[in-house]
Parts: sequence; structure tokens; C-alpha cells
Amino acid sequence: MARKSIQELQNGYANHQFTPLEITRHYLKRIKRKEAALNAFITVSKERAVKEAKIVEAIEQAGDQTGILYGIPLSYKDNIDTKGIRTTYGSSIDANNVPDKDAAVVRKLLQENAITLGKNNLHEYALGITSNNLHYGPVHNPWNLEYTPGGSSGGSAAAVAADLSVASIGTDTGGSVRIPAASCGVVGLKPTYNKIPTQGVFYVSWTLDHVGPLTANMTDLAIMMEALTNQSYLPYLKQDIRGLRVGVPTSFFNEHIEAETYQLYLAALHALEQLGAVLIEVDVSFIHDYQQKILNIAASEAGYVHRERMECCLSQYGADARALLESSLTITSRQYIDALKAKEDYMKQFGQLFREQIQVLATPTIPIAARKIGVEQVQFGSYTESLFDAMTRYTEIFNAVETPALSIPCGITSEGLPVGLQLVAAWGREDRLIRAGYAYEQNQLADFYRIRDEICAGYHA
Repeated sequence: MARKSIQELQNGYANHQFTPLEITRHYLKRIKRKEAALNAFITVSKERAVKEAKIVEAIEQAGDQTGILYGIPLSYKDNIDTKGIRTTYGSSIDANNVPDKDAAVVRKLLQENAITLGKNNLHEYALGITSNNLHYGPVHNPWNLEYTPGGSSGGSAAAVAADLSVASIGTDTGGSVRIPAASCGVVGLKPTYNKIPTQGVFYVSWTLDHVGPLTANMTDLAIMMEALTNQSYLPYLKQDIRGLRVGVPTSFFNEHIEAETYQLYLAALHALEQLGAVLIEVDVSFIHDYQQKILNIAASEAGYVHRERMECCLSQYGADARALLESSLTITSRQYIDALKAKEDYMKQFGQLFREQIQVLATPTIPIAARKIGVEQVQFGSYTESLFDAMTRYTEIFNAVETPALSIPCGITSEGLPVGLQLVAAWGREDRLIRAGYAYEQNQLADFYRIRDEICAGYHA
């Protein structure tokens, strides 16, 4: 059976072609067959998934109202609490943690009759962008197993790309949904801050953390967002974007970027213009030095969240997570407050940009394609940058300004790795991202999705 969308699965249920239990077992078999190569899961909740499938079937057979995600198998990043299912946060310190209640996002999706396949591997405590996990092993990119899937929601993106889960829920502090979405060739949305509640998620930073879905396509994303927010996004799945004002940054987002990635980005802009969007050059030079400020917020708050674990168990952290947490000890209160004030200024400036000039901003998601597992530096000509700084450079500003940001595939490099287009809208305007993303997808991504599903999922037309 080839990949099926949420709507295709539910049409199949309605027409008695298969049942939620049969589909759940199909996904569990796929996980068993492919998981050894990908390492996308830390825990597979086989018994719970089968039990939930039987429960949702009984609801339907009793004639009761079924939810938006009736019979849809999902997975969750393993820093999201799941009642009765081990939730490790990607760490050895919390390796035996079994929550006694579900996170708010899990509870909401269970109410919509989704099925829980398990918990996805991630960068330790979500404190990195490679998903090269010291304790549970690295997640492998299904496009090429020698490469990272991005992070920190790497297991979630890899699982969706390989069709080991219909969709997944990740978290995003500085790009951790969008970076792996771009690296694995799937769709990932960081919604508006607090649009999806973070209760029951192990924080990196309460100021910057977001919860967001990763899906195989834009229609699945719209359905997932409806399930998560009680707001319908299906009306925005239209191919008409004539007159949509799309901002094209004249600086920053076109600097220190690989040539092939940049060319694919320019081709995506051209495609949007051909669809009727109006491209408008915009000045975003006001963010040129923002990265250290935002890192000061993230590291300060992560250090506070981890203060007790750092006192007892610092040696149990991986080197990169430990280094980030130790950096929090040298950040002064003045630096933290300065960063919060800068965040306010960035919010005002982007707010003005969206009010007065544009409806959507278009940038590359990340300036490079995925790197091989173990690579920690990137070279741009004579300029050397850490992989962490490079991968987060185009994404984390939108955690600070709280606006929704979408990553959608926009091509494949000559090395056979996907590249992402990032679309950003004003606070609360996910509808504009879904409209623009869907129009672009329908016009541009049929061949991309076919190639992705052949390479990553093993499906052949």
C-alpha cells in the first residue's frame, strides 16, 4: 500500500476498504521493518496503538461522533509527555521517566480519535539541531542514511518522510520543526506562539518554545491544525494566490548560503510569481546581529529548567548539550533583559512590515542541505560557521517574534538532498501560510513527492 493522506485513510474507513486496526498494524509493521536503519523512534507503543485502534473502532460502530483524526496513526517527539509511555526527553537522566498524564497536545489529539504509534528520537533535551543522540543513537535521514535529518525533531521528520507515521508532533525553539522538515523533505509548521499549548512539554525556553506538526503534504497539515486548534483551515486550500504580497529580503537571508540552495530558493520565488504573487523587496537589516541575543534567552532559560539536573548529573549530558547549559552560567541578568528588550523591538519591526508592506515573507528555511552525521562546521568560501549557527540562522528569529513560519520542500540538490522554502506570516495568520504553501505545492511538488516516497518510503508508482 502506497502512502495515503489523512483524507484517503478516512475515505477508506468510510467505504470499508480497511479499518483503523488494520492501518495501525500496517504502520507498526513498517516501523519494525525500517526502524533499524532510521532509528526514528525511542519507544514504539505497539500495545497502546492497537488498544486505541480498537477503541476508536468501537466508537464508530456504536454510532457515536468520531473526531477529526479518526483512526490516524501519529507519533510524538519524545520530549512531549504521554501517559503510561516512557518519555525520555532524549536523555539518560530521564531514561525511565513514565508520565502519569498526557501533554495538552496529546490529550487534544486523542480526543480527536488519533492513534499513538510511539515516541520519536530527538536531539538530547531538544538542545541541538542534528538529532545525533549520544544515548539512543543518531537518527538517520531517509534520503541518505549517512546524513542527519536535522533537529531537534529529527525522529519526527524522518518518520513522516519514511511513512512510519502519518504525521508527527514536534517542538520548535529555534527551528526544531522547520529544520528537520527542510532536511527530510516534509512540511513543518511552527505556529504562532501559544497557538498550540505547551503544557506537558519539557521546556528548552518558555519564551521561545512552540509545538507544531510535521506532515507529508499541505492538506494533511491543514487537517492537523484544525484538530489542534478547533479552527478550520481547509477553506484556505486554494490554488489562487493572485495579488498575494510576498516579501523578498534584500539582506541576511541571501548571505552565507550555498549556491545550489539559493538557486532553488530563487526558482521557488519565480514559481510564486508565476502563480500571481507580487514579489516585494523588503529590508530586514535590523536583525543582522540578533542570533547571540536570542541564544542568551534560550540558554538562560534552559539553564534554569535544568538547574537541578545540572547539580546532580552534569556528567550524564552529551558534550554539546552540556556546553550549552554551562554557557547559561556566564550570561548576566543584564544580558538576558537586553535580549528580551531586543525581542520586543524585533516583534514591533516585523509587525510593521506585515501591516504596511507584505502578507507573507519568503526565505530559505536553512542555508544548506543536510550534513553527514558527525559534521559540526560549515564552510561558506572563507567564512567558517558552526553547524548549529548555520542551521538556525534563518529560523530562530521567528521564534523570537512569535509569528507562524512554515517550511515546505522546494527542490533537491545534485547530491540528492531536499531543500526547504520558509514562508512566514503575521501573528495569528497561519491561514496565509496554508494558502500560499498549498498553491505552491499543487503547482510544483508532484514530482518531488513521488521521488521522496520512492527514496524514503520505498513506494514505487
